Amino acid sequence: MTRNVGKVDRLLRIVVGLAVLSLMFVGPQTMWGLLGLIPLGTALVGWCPPYALLGINTCGTKSSPTS
Repeated sequence: MTRNVGKVDRLLRIVVGLAVLSLMFVGPQTMWGLLGLIPLGTALVGWCPPYALLGINTCGTKSSPTS
């Protein structure tokens, strides 16, 4: 598994994941808040399965030096 989630994408996933997870404690207080674990997990691992299937990579590429 190579990383396919960049720094900005990871930060957004953490914010969204925590916001959705907070629904377990405030607001409707339903089990749907557990869905927030998905973006948190992909942010922590740095790999997103749908990105891999669709060929998306937000990490950017390192250019090799040309001599």
